[in-house]
Amino acid sequence: MVRALLMGLMLFAFLSEAADRPKILVHGHRGARARRPENTLPAFEYAIQQGVDALEMDMAVTKDNVIVISHDPILHGPVCTAADRESDVIHQLTLAEVRQWDCGGVRNPEFPTQQTVPGTRMPTLDDVFQLADRGTFDYNIETKSFPEHPEYTPAPEEFARRVLEKIRQYRLEKRIILQSFDFRTLVAMRKLAPEIRLSALTEDDPREFAAIAREAGHAEIVSPEFHLVTPAKVAAAHAAGLQVAPWTADTLADWDRLIEAKVDAIISDDPAELIAHLKTRGLR
Repeated sequence: MVRALLMGLMLFAFLSEAADRPKILVHGHRGARARRPENTLPAFEYAIQQGVDALEMDMAVTKDNVIVISHDPILHGPVCTAADRESDVIHQLTLAEVRQWDCGGVRNPEFPTQQTVPGTRMPTLDDVFQLADRGTFDYNIETKSFPEHPEYTPAPEEFARRVLEKIRQYRLEKRIILQSFDFRTLVAMRKLAPEIRLSALTEDDPREFAAIAREAGHAEIVSPEFHLVTPAKVAAAHAAGLQVAPWTADTLADWDRLIEAKVDAIISDDPAELIAHLKTRGLR
């Protein structure tokens, strides 16, 4: 009887602690590239069905000024393949030319659980914004901009302006997070539309997150490579009124470390598995 009472008290303490902690949001990285071809409608639709809080994706711009969803500015396998060429720069192609590439026919060898969807074409930002009525999820959209390769993308101010036009066309201002490693696009968006949430991406900046956010147009969110996260840095960010959304964590051990650090969100290639794990921790 004493043992049963102790077990009950431990369970009560666990549930009380979980109830007191805010929900950790789940961002499906490139949709859910552990399960479906990255940055494609099948990946985004799968992530929505799994209950993600945000769809994370990357943007490029075609020669005819259409915003498309692609992590790399250059088309190449295994992500996208074509019968007659090995690579092409997206910004030097029209949308029609980009859509000659199959972006779902080859499994990414880094993700053995990824299901191919042959014949999948690269979606436009319009395509993914048209999924908005399928849930209340946010869009975490990244301007892929390269200061050392200006030929790959529009100028930062133009890129931000074109993205904002689409956001306003679909009236998604309250559901957008604009993220980037190139803080010039974030500063540009802050000037154009102060209401759009900004997220400062960083891969190796050792500074406190508040300093990074200030440089990135006073971003509301800092999104560091997950190894940069410590409980102390997260606590300092929270004290400064910031949120922390690290990328890209895909293992139970890494998820648990980030949970203990009290991050606000986790960006993962396998959002369904992350959601299931958070449920076991009483955090969903």
